[in-house]
Amino acid sequence: FREQPIYSTRAHVFQIDPNTKKNWVPTSKHAVTVSYFYDSTRNVYRIISLDGSKAIINSTITPNMTFTKTSQKFGQWADSRANTVYGLGFSSEHHLSKFAEKFQEFKEAARLAKEKSQEKMELTSTPSQESAGGDIQSPLTPESINGTDDERTTPEVTQNSEPRAEPTQNALPFTHSSTISKHWEAELATLKGNNAKLTAALLESTANVKQWKQQLAAYQEEAERLHKRVS
Repeated sequence: FREQPIYSTRAHVFQIDPNTKKNWVPTSKHAVTVSYFYDSTRNVYRIISLDGSKAIINSTITPNMTFTKTSQKFGQWADSRANTVYGLGFSSEHHLSKFAEKFQEFKEAARLAKEKSQEKMELTSTPSQESAGGDIQSPLTPESINGTDDERTTPEVTQNSEPRAEPTQNALPFTHSSTISKHWEAELATLKGNNAKLTAALLESTANVKQWKQQLAAYQEEAERLHKRVS
C-alpha cells in the first residue's frame, strides 16, 4: 500500500526478442493499463503493467534511462537492471507524448532523489568515526531510497515477474517498422503466389476459348453443309 499510481494510460506492450535482439515480441494480446507508481517510503518511481495476474512490465526509473520515440505512436526504453528493452504502442500520438513527458519528469525526480540521498550519506558518514557503532547503520536507509536496491519491490507484483536475460541498454537499433516490414513481406509473398495462380488460370482460359472458337466454327460449317443438303 505504500505505492500509489500517479499516472495511467493504455498501450500494447512489447519486449525485445532475446534471440535476434532486433525484433519486437508482443507480451500483451491487447492494450493494457500501464501505470507510473510512486513509492513515498523509498522515493522511487516505477512503471508497472499487469496482463491478468502477470507483471509484463516492472521497471524502476533511474536517472540514466532514456525514453525514445521511434514513430508517431511507438516508444521504447532500456532497463539494464531487468536486462530487457520495453516497447509501447499507443492509440494516438498525444498519448505517446504524454507518457514521454511523464517519463522525463519522473526521471528528473529520480535524479534529484539520488543526489539528495548521496548528500545525506556523506553528511552521515562524516561524524561516524566519533559516534557510536549504531550510527554507522544510518546510511543504509537513504541508500535504499536512491533506487539501488530495486529487488525490494511490491510483493504482489514481483511474485509474477520473470527474469529475462535479454539485451542491454545499448541494444536499441530496432524500430517498430521491423515487425511491420516482416508483415508486408509475408503479404507480398502471398500476393505473388495468388498472381501466379491467376496467370496460369488466365492462360488456361485463353486456350479453352480458342478451342471453343474452333469447335464453334466446325459446328457452323457442319450446320451450313446440312442446311444445303436439306435445301
